[in-house]
Amino acid sequence: MTAAALTARFTARVTARAVSGTALIGGLLCAVAACGTDSNSVSAQSRAAWQEPAAYTYTLRSTEGERTLLGTFRITVRDGAVVEAVGLDDSGRRVVADLPDAVPTIGELLGELEQARRDDADRAEAEYTAGGRPVRISLDWEENAIDDEALYAISDYSELG
Repeated sequence: MTAAALTARFTARVTARAVSGTALIGGLLCAVAACGTDSNSVSAQSRAAWQEPAAYTYTLRSTEGERTLLGTFRITVRDGAVVEAVGLDDSGRRVVADLPDAVPTIGELLGELEQARRDDADRAEAEYTAGGRPVRISLDWEENAIDDEALYAISDYSELG
C-alpha cells in the first residue's frame, strides 16, 4: 500500500470515529437536556399545584452539611409561621432550645430551594407528592465544597382544621 493510500485510510478511520464520537456525545447531551427539561417541568407543575395551607403539622429530618438546622423536628405551623417545634432527637432539641426561629415552615424550605436555584447551586432538587407537596429537598451549593449541603426529608404531614 502506498503512503497516500495509508494516509487516506487512516484519515477515513479517524474521521469516522470522530463523527461517531461526536454523534454519541451529541445524543447524550440531548438526552440529558431532555430529561432535565421534563423533570423540571414536572417539578414546576407540582410546586404550582400545592398551596401552603394556613395550618398544618409535619416532621422534618434535616441532615448533611455543617449548619445550624440539623436534627429531627415535629413542627406545627399556623398562619404561615412556626408556632411549635419539638426536637425529636438530641440535635433537634438543641436547635429548638437555642435557636427556635431557625425551624422552618415548608414554605420557607421551598423558598430556600428557589434561592439555591437562583444562585445557580450545583444541586437544587426536590421530590413531590402527586398533589405537589414536597417530601424531599436536596441542596448543594458547590459540588466540590465540603459541608455546604442540605437534605430535608418531610414526612407525617397533616393539615389542621
